[in-house]
Amino acid sequence: MLKQRVITALILLPIALGGFFLLDGAAFALFIGAVVTLGAWEWARLAGFAAQGARLAYAAAVALALFLLASVVQLAPVVLSLAVLWWLVAVVLVLTYPESSQLWSSARIRLVIGLLILLPAWQGLVLLKQWPQGNWLIIAVMVLVWGADIGAYFAGKRFGKRKLAPSVSPGKSWEGFYGGLLASLLITFVVGLVRSWTVGGLLVALIGTALVVGISVVGDLTESMFKRQAGVKDSSSLLPGHGGVLDRIDSLTAAVPLFAVLYWLAG
Repeated sequence: MLKQRVITALILLPIALGGFFLLDGAAFALFIGAVVTLGAWEWARLAGFAAQGARLAYAAAVALALFLLASVVQLAPVVLSLAVLWWLVAVVLVLTYPESSQLWSSARIRLVIGLLILLPAWQGLVLLKQWPQGNWLIIAVMVLVWGADIGAYFAGKRFGKRKLAPSVSPGKSWEGFYGGLLASLLITFVVGLVRSWTVGGLLVALIGTALVVGISVVGDLTESMFKRQAGVKDSSSLLPGHGGVLDRIDSLTAAVPLFAVLYWLAG
């Protein structure tokens, strides 16, 4: 398993880095669109569709929706606003699972939820890429999420006692969450000092960091909730040793739209 993980990571890392930071414009949108479309194919399985035909049809529908968003840029604020509303709802669904599963047991509802997860993630990344210092903004949101993951792992392993969402992901603890949050806050604080941010600017950045990290955890737990309901361990086996595409981007699907909205609001 470890060998598979290492080999897969060595293959995917240069592809991911090249796609994120060397591509621009339509090429970048297509690259991210390809990743999101693969995620849609996986999500159809979590929605209850085992047949390949149905899964491919859903992936094609998501690809068509991405083309529409690329063609009608005025929809971006609507898509990101819906994402923020969805992730607020997701907090409640995760905390009240399994009772909440009655609200989204329908396959149609789960397909719609897939759109609320996948489309805004694409839209958020495309917007970040278009803004000044776009590559650095993308790096920023990734570092916040990865820093939180690493901090949560070590804090949870050392201090974890109280379960964060035992019905969804028994391995996660509140201590791990606080450790991950602290790690990302420290990263933001250090960056603020190095870049000589004002006290007000640093405070806003720390608040934004807390919100982004918190919602990234919800993104992770949300996919875990749907996988548990579907009775599967991984979203797919596309990435040997790593599971599926959604297993690798679940936190980012929540963090990216909120990061984009907060950055947008901050001007």
